Amino acid sequence: MCRLTRLLPGIIIMMLAFNFSLFAADVDITAYGAKGNGTTLNTTAIQKAIDACYKSGGGKVVVPSGVFLTGTIALNDNITLQLKKGAVLLGSTDVNDYKNLDPFVDGLGISVGWALIVAVDKRNISIEGEGTIDGQGAKLKAQQILTDTRAESQRWGRRPFLLRVVRCQNVSVKGVTLNYSAAWTSHYFQCRQVNIQNVKIVSRGVAHNDGMDIDGCQDVTIKDCDVVSGDDALCFKTTSSKMACKDIVVSGLRLKSGQGAIKIGTESMAAFENIKISQCYIYDTANGGIKLLSVDGANIKDVQINDITMVEVKTPILIRLGARLSVFRKDQDTQQPIGTLENVTIKNVKAKAADSAQLMPPSGILITGIPGHPVKNLTLENIEINLAGGGTEENARQIVPEAIDKYPEVKTFGPRVPAYGIWARHVDGLKANNVKFTLGHNDLRPAFICDDGKNIEFNSGIIPETTGAQAVIRLENVTGARISNTTVAGSAGAFVRVEGNTSSDIRILNNKIPGIPKKVELSAGLKAGTAILG
Repeated sequence: MCRLTRLLPGIIIMMLAFNFSLFAADVDITAYGAKGNGTTLNTTAIQKAIDACYKSGGGKVVVPSGVFLTGTIALNDNITLQLKKGAVLLGSTDVNDYKNLDPFVDGLGISVGWALIVAVDKRNISIEGEGTIDGQGAKLKAQQILTDTRAESQRWGRRPFLLRVVRCQNVSVKGVTLNYSAAWTSHYFQCRQVNIQNVKIVSRGVAHNDGMDIDGCQDVTIKDCDVVSGDDALCFKTTSSKMACKDIVVSGLRLKSGQGAIKIGTESMAAFENIKISQCYIYDTANGGIKLLSVDGANIKDVQINDITMVEVKTPILIRLGARLSVFRKDQDTQQPIGTLENVTIKNVKAKAADSAQLMPPSGILITGIPGHPVKNLTLENIEINLAGGGTEENARQIVPEAIDKYPEVKTFGPRVPAYGIWARHVDGLKANNVKFTLGHNDLRPAFICDDGKNIEFNSGIIPETTGAQAVIRLENVTGARISNTTVAGSAGAFVRVEGNTSSDIRILNNKIPGIPKKVELSAGLKAGTAILG
């Protein structure tokens, strides 16, 4: 083979790259008739600018300063939508100006998918700049209900998301502000190589205002974003069983939410793997700070969440493995078997829990699998939670529903749980190391309850001063537990109470409990050797 023949493929690639750079050029939407007066509908003009840029080889589609009213616009390969300072893409308030290029059903069973800005099966797309995309969600809703007479629970699904990116590769969203979506603010579905940085979201005023929904995406970086959302702020989903959420790094987020701040699930058909979330500040959040939920067959594993601060958050942590087993794309998917939740670490968390919560009196951490399907190998380390307290003796014996096939929300397990600190049920390999609680008022519930557990460790805990409780820790049907190096400031009937005829191998070692005369109390029927004291 001659040298020229060997070099020919590389020469062709260089020529194609040269041609791409030669023809790629910035395209201003006003050159195609767009008017930034806030009243002219510019959907056709903006789409023409995008299509012309794509046909010329790709490049930047520029939105200059001004207010540009529009319906659905679709991005294409090699397109950067650049919003200059002072630029506003303003969503139309007429639902008929929007398209649904990838319909699906959400976790509540509602058909959704309409969007203001959408990309489906594209490569190398970006949205960047100092401008704003505003969905006018509340105004759109007010306009919609004049003609749509369905119940609100059905009607909302017709409202558009602000941004939808579907099965795309090499996606970048940087610097822009996303405001007031009529439904979810941004939804990334089955995308690869996603980079989201310095994005600000303010999306409140109508229901279902999620901030960022990362749905079955891989190789994702989210950094230095500020989200204020009416619904979940940062939510990882898998509405399809065909692609896992995996290889994701999140850092430096500020999150305020009317629901959950950091959430994996509820829609959870495919796996969630190798997810790292760190250095986030969560505040004024109404329905959970950190929520990990596998209920539709997902395997959640190798998740690390650390360096999290929470202020005024209702129920800081909820972890749930259940069996709702919903299917969201019924023409493309089938029901999955019950999933797993294992190898999760949450550490270096400081939380001021809100005094008023979904479950009253408030509790800090809720963990529950279902019978035969425990949450496995969960580590809680360096956790500090301040709680209101106020639990009664009756509250300490609250029966919590299994709710095996129900929507997995904090209130699902209400009206309260019987522990103020950690309540854990159906767990195997739970480790709680250096967990500290403080209370505003006396609480007669245990600080820690484990029900149906194996291989449990509670080490170096710091328990606040309380008086009058039956026990500080209660273990029910627990096999293999080690309670050690824990300091208790107050008094109680017993340090550890063991119940349940399957409880065994309970070790209580090196704890500092000067105000508690009884280290362990066994319920009737348990043998003296059930607990070993040290």
